[in-house]
Amino acid sequence: MVQIGEYNELKIDRFTSVGAFLTDDEGFEVLLPNKYLEDNMELEQTLKVFLYNDSEDRPVATTETPYVTLNNFAFLRVKETTDFGAFMDWGLEKDLLIPFKEQTAKMKEDGVYLIHLSFDEQTKRLVGSAKINQFLSKEIEDLEIGDKVDLFIGDVTDLGRKVIVNNKYNGLIFRDRLIKPLRDGERTEGYVENIREDAKLDISLAPIGVERFDEFSNTVLDYLEAHGGQMEITDKSNPDIIRARLGMSKKSFKKALGNLYKKKKVLLEKDKVTLV
Repeated sequence: MVQIGEYNELKIDRFTSVGAFLTDDEGFEVLLPNKYLEDNMELEQTLKVFLYNDSEDRPVATTETPYVTLNNFAFLRVKETTDFGAFMDWGLEKDLLIPFKEQTAKMKEDGVYLIHLSFDEQTKRLVGSAKINQFLSKEIEDLEIGDKVDLFIGDVTDLGRKVIVNNKYNGLIFRDRLIKPLRDGERTEGYVENIREDAKLDISLAPIGVERFDEFSNTVLDYLEAHGGQMEITDKSNPDIIRARLGMSKKSFKKALGNLYKKKKVLLEKDKVTLV
């Protein structure tokens, strides 16, 4: 299905005085203006083009490369401010509008801001927003401590570097974890160091060491000792029970049990764990 704000593969259907019309198998049609045509282009050729809205809000194709695509983030520079909002340079002929209602503070010409690109279903237009948090998840359900994640590098703060994790979570690399230089808008990889109750992530640029999982093992040992050397929490237990009683994810709990079993400190049974 064709989507405005993304790259699409479309076939050249016909050439006209204003450019080439591209189509898909479902009857969608869009103009690729003359300025983007090349001498070697021919009928039925498949082109990879980016779709956005022209000055009259009609879909139009381009072979130019935008600085940001649909549902993604980028640092963009303000080219002009008007009564409608700020117009950002995003690498295409028509600038991207950031309406006043989507600004956290009034934007200034030549200023650089972190922007999210979305598609307004009502107006059928691409819209930029500097109110980033509305596009980030308030719950973290698919990550565990130690997981490798994709990072988008954000602003510098007194604590360290803000990051967007897997394109949907709020994260922070603390200053003492910044083991290499990072640039605004850079994409790199990192590791989940901590999952906070406010649904924000502490991120490390280096893999989480064995010592972190030793902490979980010690937590399990402390729990066993406090409960007479035995517990009915096993690797088959509900993740919510594990987190409520032990303060860790099920994945971390299973690693801790495995660590303790290898060291012959616990006996693992079907319905209980016993301290050796």
